[in-house]
Amino acid sequence: MIAVIGSSNVDMVINVDDFTLPGQTQKGLELSYYPGGKGANQAVTSRLLGGEVYFLTCLGNDGNAQMMKRELEAIDLGNGIRYVDSPNGVALIEVSSSGENRIIVYPGANFHLSPEIIADSRESLLKADILLLQNEIPFESTLYAAKLFSEAGKTVIFDPAPSSNIDKSILRYVSIITPNETEMAELAGYNLGIEEATAKLHKMGCEDVLLKRGNKGVFFSGRSKSLVVPAFKVRAIDSTAAGDVFNGAFACSLDRGLDLHASLRYACAAAALSVTRRGAQKSIPRNEEIGSLLGE
Repeated sequence: MIAVIGSSNVDMVINVDDFTLPGQTQKGLELSYYPGGKGANQAVTSRLLGGEVYFLTCLGNDGNAQMMKRELEAIDLGNGIRYVDSPNGVALIEVSSSGENRIIVYPGANFHLSPEIIADSRESLLKADILLLQNEIPFESTLYAAKLFSEAGKTVIFDPAPSSNIDKSILRYVSIITPNETEMAELAGYNLGIEEATAKLHKMGCEDVLLKRGNKGVFFSGRSKSLVVPAFKVRAIDSTAAGDVFNGAFACSLDRGLDLHASLRYACAAAALSVTRRGAQKSIPRNEEIGSLLGE
């Protein structure tokens, strides 16, 4: 079983030819609304790929919260929803014609996901063997959850995104940290090579470092071995949530008992398929599609 503690947002996505420059006004090509939030994206990915998932999240008191409620309950992820008196979280996403994105997140209800709520859900959460965490809820809550699962002997996978305001004391409770290249630089320091940066994170307490490099694949550095898994070549149109799809697929694969290399390839395939579609949760592939890309 997989536990996910994290955010639920409604993504307001506007497609443009090129990113808007400071002081510039341009017409958008298309406006869409999608269910999102890094926590929800990872939980939904694991669930749609066949995982048993407990998702602890906070929803607000507005229409966006009702949209998220419908989406989560439709796939049996309503088990850990908590409601708070606040607007729901939203993300404003600008997507260029090359498929790159820029994102502004308003946390809203997500910032009410407190350590007390996590403690109140302790019994349900600790039924899981794997915990997925991100950084879109209060950091004190993320730290509390990481420590709770680590001390229970569980696997803690931490996606340090966004990478601001992270107390590095969390790293001693993390089994696998999954930054992208920008997040790695913020955590370990700029102008470092990959091996030097991962070695620095190991010294900070991380058991395993999994660097997500987009179309360059992934680099995994463990205490005893390193692995490089190339990306699958696809035509990207929207990279929104690709990292979340990777994490959700990776956790699901590990939970099934696949080995590390197979789990990394499975997650790379899932992420590759996701960037060929628009939206966050709407871009999540299914098992048969991933199997086809893997040649199975």
